[in-house]
Amino acid sequence: MPIDAAGALAAVPRVREIAWDHRDVQLYHLGIGAGRPATDPRELRYTLESRLHVLPSFATVAGGGRPGVIGALSMPGVDVDLARVLHGGQRLRLHRPVPVRGRASAASRVVAAYDKGTAAVLVLRTEVTDADGPLWTDEAEVFVRGEGGWGGERGPSGRPAPPPAEPPDHVVERAVREDQALLYRLSGDWNPLHADPEFAARAGFERPVLHGLCTYGATLKAVVDTLLDGDVTRVREYRTRFAGVLYPGETLRMRMWRPPGSRGSAAGEAGEAGETGEARVAVSAVERDDAPVLADTFVRYE
Repeated sequence: MPIDAAGALAAVPRVREIAWDHRDVQLYHLGIGAGRPATDPRELRYTLESRLHVLPSFATVAGGGRPGVIGALSMPGVDVDLARVLHGGQRLRLHRPVPVRGRASAASRVVAAYDKGTAAVLVLRTEVTDADGPLWTDEAEVFVRGEGGWGGERGPSGRPAPPPAEPPDHVVERAVREDQALLYRLSGDWNPLHADPEFAARAGFERPVLHGLCTYGATLKAVVDTLLDGDVTRVREYRTRFAGVLYPGETLRMRMWRPPGSRGSAAGEAGEAGETGEARVAVSAVERDDAPVLADTFVRYE
């Protein structure tokens, strides 16, 4: 069987050394759409090395290695066709702000393998630590079509919850460039699904799709800029489910709900330091009648 769940779960963590500097951070920020308008001071904090702040989602590409959804496929006990793989979800926990430059150790292992009958779901956890201690923990949920049926645990439901019934506190729209996926993939995700029309067709898509983690980063940037006044250090956790695809050239619509305790308050409007909680976000594609792109999306901040 292509997936040996017991073997994958029993395998020792794979450890690699990673390093990054301001150039990697700037390339990532440009890859998720930062820098528009180019001279806006709020954008320069993502693009100019003399005033650079690191968006926490940079952690998903730090070191230039393969993202978790690809890394999981090279773990012991896993041997599947990349064209049958989808990124199901992502969760990031920050132990400290991500520095502009760093060197760290990343230890990855499969911590869960669920049998959905007609598919399998793997959860790859990566713990990143530098000389001063833990930096971040991220988990990639990998959905593999046609690989279930071994009689294992089904795991939690993968059905996204509907967004809140009340109107959102903020609605932000961001146009995605037609070449956005080509730029984003320079940060390390070389999956041809995002560039090669023939591969995309084999995977069941009409054309190459934008990386889910690119949308993930663009959404966090919008939340930080809108709710936290650009203060990247306040983010503590960020998680989502990938509910659909976005095609380069389309427009993201991000609906944001502030934490209930801050709704209607001055602190909630201004995103002042001292406001804490968990904001909820729903992300859709404007041109396709708000087709869902990200669901069950939460940003916890302090």
